[in-house]
Amino acid sequence: MIFFNNANNEHVLCQTFPTYLDGAALLWFSKLLAGSISSFEELARSFIDYFAALRINVHGSYYLGTIRQGQHESLKDYMTRFAETTMEIPDLDPAVHLHALKAGLRPGKFRETITVTKLKMLEEFRERAVGQIEIEEL
Repeated sequence: MIFFNNANNEHVLCQTFPTYLDGAALLWFSKLLAGSISSFEELARSFIDYFAALRINVHGSYYLGTIRQGQHESLKDYMTRFAETTMEIPDLDPAVHLHALKAGLRPGKFRETITVTKLKMLEEFRERAVGQIEIEEL
């Protein structure tokens, strides 16, 4: 690391950089015009600028309020889609999770049951949902 971080070895950094690339990143690198990059800092900045749009977009808990069960979507599919989204949200409060999950249910008997029972825990909701999913799958 001392060898690579030495200011006199910037050309080594530039030459070793592509050895860590593959796929789209390697293709991007191979299309750079010869002599178009004059420093490792410029190479790094160019790389980041090019791929910045591809960064993973992490949603906040507010986004859960936009997830709704579709008119013809099964409860199982809704729960799966909702769970996939919650995995993108760091430090999600279980109460917010439960509230958004219940609010996104389409109107119907299951939603009415959930509303009347005033579930407080996510696990209670999941237990009720499993029963409803079994009914739907019959």
